[in-house]
Amino acid sequence: MSLQPRIDSLKLRHASLEARIADEDQRPRPDSEVLMKLKIEKLRVKEEMERLRTES
Repeated sequence: MSLQPRIDSLKLRHASLEARIADEDQRPRPDSEVLMKLKIEKLRVKEEMERLRTES
């Protein structure tokens, strides 16, 4: 079974989170709680990608 579709999906999610973080950071008064949650989610996605890459 190929893990590549799942990895590709995670890459898109990671890029989306990165864009949302950048958008929030550019606001005049960024919400630090929102930024923290987005960064944690981005890290989880990255860790999942790495885990899948090492399993294959």
